[in-house]
Amino acid sequence: MDAPLRSFPPDSTPQQASHNLRHMVDEIDTFLRSAADTGDQKFDAVRERLSMQVRQMRQQIEELNESAAARVKRAAQQADHTVQAHPYSAMGLAAAVGLLVGYLTARR
Repeated sequence: MDAPLRSFPPDSTPQQASHNLRHMVDEIDTFLRSAADTGDQKFDAVRERLSMQVRQMRQQIEELNESAAARVKRAAQQADHTVQAHPYSAMGLAAAVGLLVGYLTARR
């Protein structure tokens, strides 16, 4: 393994954290593949156990990404439905937010 494993910065987005976690799993998997059978039964058992855990981690990452994508899609559909049901309220709210942002940026 050439590079040390990285930790997650506290201000990372979920997408960045997911990418970093995938990268770490890939690095571990690469390391485990490069560790050939040593003949040491204890090491081979640990390597096999770690390989299984890496496969499980990959599956869990994919499930989490799918779940997050489904939640985002559901939230977007709800927002779309609300805007279509109340278009004038949505326009008024958007105008108020625009005025507030304009006011706050003009103060600086």
